[in-house]
Amino acid sequence: MKLTKSGYKKRLIDPIIEENLKIFGAISIEGPKWCGKTWTALNHANSVTYLNNTADNFREKHLAEMDVNLVMNKETPQLIDEWQEVPAIWDAVRFKCDQDAEKGKYILTGSATPVSDKIHHSGAGRICKMKMYTMSLYESGDSSGEVSLKDLFEGKVQNKIVEKTELKRLAELIVRGGWPETINSSAQLARKVTQSYIEALLDKDINQIDGVRRDKNKMEMLLRSLARNESTISSNSILVKDISENATNEDLEVSRNTVSDYLDVLNKLHIIENQKSYMYKIRSKTNVGKFSKRHFTDTSLACAILNITPDKLMNDLSTFGLYFEALCERDLRIYAESIEAKLYHYRENTTGLEVDSIIEFADGEYGAIEIKLGANQEEEAAENLKKFYNSVDVKPKFMCIICGLYNAIVKRPDGIYVLPITALKN
Repeated sequence: MKLTKSGYKKRLIDPIIEENLKIFGAISIEGPKWCGKTWTALNHANSVTYLNNTADNFREKHLAEMDVNLVMNKETPQLIDEWQEVPAIWDAVRFKCDQDAEKGKYILTGSATPVSDKIHHSGAGRICKMKMYTMSLYESGDSSGEVSLKDLFEGKVQNKIVEKTELKRLAELIVRGGWPETINSSAQLARKVTQSYIEALLDKDINQIDGVRRDKNKMEMLLRSLARNESTISSNSILVKDISENATNEDLEVSRNTVSDYLDVLNKLHIIENQKSYMYKIRSKTNVGKFSKRHFTDTSLACAILNITPDKLMNDLSTFGLYFEALCERDLRIYAESIEAKLYHYRENTTGLEVDSIIEFADGEYGAIEIKLGANQEEEAAENLKKFYNSVDVKPKFMCIICGLYNAIVKRPDGIYVLPITALKN
């Protein structure tokens, strides 16, 4: 009998977990704290071991530290929550998966990547790594899901009128974020939770992950720089310059090596989730850029760092546009990965031509998407997509404009789709 929690909301990753448990001996679900990994894993588990349970004074963690076999003998699939607390668990799971052909023995969940030298085997072929994110608008019930990425690829989209989402509501969704704990909360209450998340990150997580002491103030300045550069293509050098220009004293200035180390920590803690450049796949004749687009895992994190409220967003439409783009690309990543596709962005260095999002399937088919907050930017986005179409050798399967303020799903005479993010699903 599965251990599904009362009130659990199904996630898009659920069917993928079910499938992988039939293929692999074990799976490992990674992602940021509070994104719902444990509850989702319980939905597929028959037993559970909590390595960070304070209620019993970390009893199972202490047992695992003495002998991992003492905590790995429960009914399968067995969930081992926060396994990175005892890194030896990984190699033990891999070894047990080698003993027979049984599938779906273990589900590991973790909110941080442990130090690699404590793990002796990659687990390739035995343990399937899976990435989990915060909730998309469709998962949280804030998107009607009247059109899907699959529909766009297959050309099955029907023109229809849909409910329009007001500007204030979009601002609230950005600030609230997709954390399961706060999807039913106001943006104001959710912001307090996310701010506590950042405080815990700075006070504890950045040092605990590998035992290296890091400067809290410098990390905070890096986070602020990342939040200011949300949804932009900014090299590490730009981040260093940004921090130096805003440092209140010389002690807060950072080197490129420090920034690289701190970014690596944020990656391991799943705080940032950068959007890679789409390279070589469409064989453009021009030079294609290689820098990633900067993103936090969830828009609410950037808002908490810069103390952004819905009202502040509405009074700064330039920032609002960038954060709306981040919201859409968070959802596009979740939707894409649930149908075995990948999310990229596109930029040509020579001409400066950019496309906000590229969704690519494994067979090379892809779609090009522009993201605009207001419907008044539709023609500008359409012209950009047409330039892109004419510049590439391999043409996109579809082109689409996602608008914040839009009340219809339509296919324009030029073949470009236009739709609101609050009508999209996977």
